[in-house]
Order: sequence, then structure tokens, then C-alpha cells
Amino acid sequence: MLYHFFEAIGYSIPGSGVFGYISFRAAMAVFVSLLISLFFGRTIINMLRRLQVGETVRDLGLEGQLSKQGTPTMGGLIIIAATIVPTLLFARLDNIYIVLLLVSTVLLGSIGFLDDYIKVFKKDKRGLAGKFKVVGQVGVGLIVGVTVYFHPEIRTRVEVPEVVAQQFDDADVHTITEESGTMHYMINRKSPNTTIPFVKDNELNYSSILAKLFGNNARKYTWVLYIAVVIFIITAVSNGANITDGLDGLATGTSAIIVAALGILAYVSGNIIFANYLDIMYIPGIGELAVFIGALLGACIGFLWYNTFPAQVFMGDTGSLALGGIIATLAILVRKELLIPVLCGIFLVENLSVVMQVSWFKYTKRKYGEGRRIFRMSPLHHHYQKLGFHESKIVARFWIVGIMLAVLSIVTLKLR
Repeated sequence: MLYHFFEAIGYSIPGSGVFGYISFRAAMAVFVSLLISLFFGRTIINMLRRLQVGETVRDLGLEGQLSKQGTPTMGGLIIIAATIVPTLLFARLDNIYIVLLLVSTVLLGSIGFLDDYIKVFKKDKRGLAGKFKVVGQVGVGLIVGVTVYFHPEIRTRVEVPEVVAQQFDDADVHTITEESGTMHYMINRKSPNTTIPFVKDNELNYSSILAKLFGNNARKYTWVLYIAVVIFIITAVSNGANITDGLDGLATGTSAIIVAALGILAYVSGNIIFANYLDIMYIPGIGELAVFIGALLGACIGFLWYNTFPAQVFMGDTGSLALGGIIATLAILVRKELLIPVLCGIFLVENLSVVMQVSWFKYTKRKYGEGRRIFRMSPLHHHYQKLGFHESKIVARFWIVGIMLAVLSIVTLKLR
């Protein structure tokens, strides 16, 4: 709102010109979200205590587990509020990427909130039925997929020589002139491209995949493939974050690391100079996501103040489902969805540990009449608890691995 206000008055107030810079607005979004999560977070926690919105803990035989009984949950409201308010203040609200993320945040947060509400107030430990969670996540994936594929403002641009640019209509050519006088001729593309990490010619077109598998006539069904992939990614990453949220500060800290890496990827992808230098896909308007990402990063860091061991509040499904879905949506928007197995490696391993444990247990029970386990307990972080590691040590080491994976993800910009 502030961007539009100062733009409307022609930046006539001294110093207001800084609101035209994404870097300044992103920094302000981080600062304000930190203030909201730190200061208003305490108010929300006290409110949750008064409402007796406490965590119900099952006795799984883990050290210190029962001491968490009654700790306020649904703290994801702090993260969501501290993300949305700065975004509304500092982002361009006419940017389709910002609008899409705000809608996704509210919808995903609502699914998690409903789940927590049923657990806490209806005293139903199962919460929202799994099929309804999936339906909600699929709905968000459908909105994101349809918007990205069909919205006219969501495009990528590729630089071509001037001779090639002259062969296209003026409406399809965008010319950018640097201060040095260097001119870049960019061709608009409305195609579902994504980036392949660690590969030199690193673009993948979904329609090309269909054409190779089923012939050129299959290209007209590209939208079906693309939307299906988006739905799968958002559902998988959202559930991965939800499973990871089992130790104090684990999901929040891991998410903050991933979000910071995505912020870098979004900023360079939306800047023609950096995109040209790094030889990566240039996505007009995507740089504005730095403001939203800054707000989300500040919200996660501020929430850690209350969520680190021993936690004073848990995010609940209100926060974990939303965080995972937002991260997946961000990766899709910056065309880095194939990088998710690396960037979100912690979420992936936590998810796989559950799948492996359940599958192996069922298989051995059928074959030997007795179920056997791969891990002492799943998800993976509970396995290390069973081995005797302190909760804080497990979380810190998962964070370190997360930082390594984030650095590796950023390195892929040039490592190919």
C-alpha cells in the first residue's frame, strides 16, 4: 500500500523515492515482520493460554515429551500475520505473484487452522480428516497451477541477438538498456518452462516432454501435466513440513533457511543484469517476491524466539501446512521446482523415513508375521531422540544440513 501511495503522489515527499526500490522494501518487510512476531507474538501466546489452546501430547516414550503437554499451539497465526501485514504495506499489490502468494497463504493457513481447531476445541485428536486436508491442498495447487499456466502476466523472457529480435512483432520484444548503453533484446515466452539443476542447457519445457512421449498432438494437453505436477509438489512439500514439525524450532528454522535461499533465487531471476550474468531464466516481475519472502523470513526468525527449546508455543498445522505450501509455491513461481529435492532435502528425508518405516513394517508383517522397523521411530528426528541425542542437538544439526543444502542449491546457478 505504501508503494502505491508514494507512487500516486509522485514521490513528492523527501526520501519517499526509496520505496521504488525492491531491496529497501524487502528490508523493511523483514524488519516489520520481526517486530510483529516478537512483540505481538507474546500477546497472541497469552491469548492462546487464556483460551486453553494447548497441545495434546501422546506418550511415545520420548525424553521430555510429556513436559510439552499444554504448551499453546496454533502459533502459526503469528507467522501468517507477520507475513501478510508487511507484504500488504510494502509490496506492489498489482503484482500477480504477490496476489497469488497472499491467496495461497490464507487458504493453506485456513486448512491448518481448521485442523488445529478440531483437535483443540472439539477434542478430536485426529483433527481434520486426511482426505479433506488433501482436497484443500489440491485446491490450492489447482489455483496456483491454473494461474501460472494461463495468466497473461506470468511469462519468462529469453535474450536473443538484435537480428533475431527483428523477426518478431514489437509486442513480443522487450528492449532493456543498461546505464552503460548496452541493449538487451528479450523475447516474451508464455510457456511452462522450468530450470534443470546441474545441467548446462538447463531449461525443461513440459510440452516437449509430452511431445517426445506421445507425439506433437499431445502438446495441447500440456496444461493438464503442468497443473498435476504443481498439485503434487504443493501437497508433498506441505505434508513434508508438517511431518518435520516434531521438535522445538525444527520446522521453523529449516523453513527460514529454505526461504532465504528462495529469496536469493527470486531476486536474481527478476533482475535482468544478474539473470544475464548467471545465464539463468529471466522472469519479469518475480523480483517483487523478495518483499513477500523478506516478510516470511522475518516472521520465521521472530517466531523462533518463542519456538526454540524449550518452546513457549507450537506453530501447529496452522503454521506447518502453510509454510510447506508457501515454500512449494515459491519454488514453482521462480521455476526451480526441480531443485526442491535438494533445497527441501530435510522435508524430503523426513517424509521418506515415514514411508520407508510404514512400508517395511507392513511388508515384514505379511512375510514373517511380525512387523519390523528400519528406524527406532519415525519421522527421522524421533529416531535420533531414541538414540539418546538431546532435542536441541538434533535440531541444530538438522539446521546445519539445511544450510549446506541451501548453499548447494544457490551454487547450482553456476555449477552446470
